[in-house]
Formats: sequence, structure tokens, C-alpha cells
Amino acid sequence: MHNWEDIYLEAEEAIRNANYLQAKQLLENIILEEPATAQAHNSLGWLYRTQFDDYPRAENHYRAAIQSNPNYPHAYINLMVLYTNMEQWDKARAIAEKALKRPLVDKALINYRLGILEEYAQNYDEAINYYKKAIKLCLNFDSIEDYKRAIANCEYKASL
Repeated sequence: MHNWEDIYLEAEEAIRNANYLQAKQLLENIILEEPATAQAHNSLGWLYRTQFDDYPRAENHYRAAIQSNPNYPHAYINLMVLYTNMEQWDKARAIAEKALKRPLVDKALINYRLGILEEYAQNYDEAINYYKKAIKLCLNFDSIEDYKRAIANCEYKASL
């Protein structure tokens, strides 16, 4: 019997190779053995959202990941993306508030996602403020360039 980390790495490899059904099976096996494995829940959430279009199940797995390990950072971002796609703005904001209190979460990315929410709502000034916060918290040059483009897009949209 190998430990869940080995199976998880196998599942991630299957995802990289687009073997989504195999990955799903491996991840479900982990959860059967170790129900509180945040990584497996998060990856299953991603599979259900991106490959199987099963949003309620994706949401359940992201929430289970956060419940299993509130400091596991990736599930917060993924859940925000899901809520944004589903246009559930209040839920997206609520998860962002939780995420901003967690030590390992990418705060720049959370602010960027909040900017996207405001941009969707056509609140361009608020969106720009979030994008500026994202830039100030960001250590990745490519992301900073993306955030600067987001600001330029909002300025353009505000002028229409």
C-alpha cells in the first residue's frame, strides 16, 4: 500500500497527460483512504470544474479542501474562479475575505480576482484599486505586466 502522496503525484502526472478519468479515479482513492486530504480535494475540484463541467461537485471539493486544511492556499483561488464563472459575486467576495487572512495564500492573486469581480460589475475605479493592490503585493514580473494591462483595460472601458 503506498501512501497518499505517491498516489497524488501519479494523479497529477495523469492530469498533465490529459488522462482525466485515471486522475479522477486515483484522487477518489486517496479520499476514500484519507478523507481530509486537501490536495486531492482541490485537484478533484479542478477536474470537475474544467473537465467535467460539474460545478456543484467542484464547489464541494474546493470547500472540503479548505475545511481539511484552511492553510492550503490553492483551493481559495480555485473557488473564487468557480464563483466568478458562475457569477456568484457575494460568494466570491466571502471566500476572498477568508483567503486574505491565510498566511500562504497569494494575496496579489486574490486582489487581482477581486479586481475582475469589480470589472465585471463595471465598477472600473474599484477594479483599478484592486489591480494596484495586486501589483504592490506581487513579486512576479509577468503577473505585474498582466495587472498593468488589466488597469489599462479598465481605463479604456471607463472612457466608453
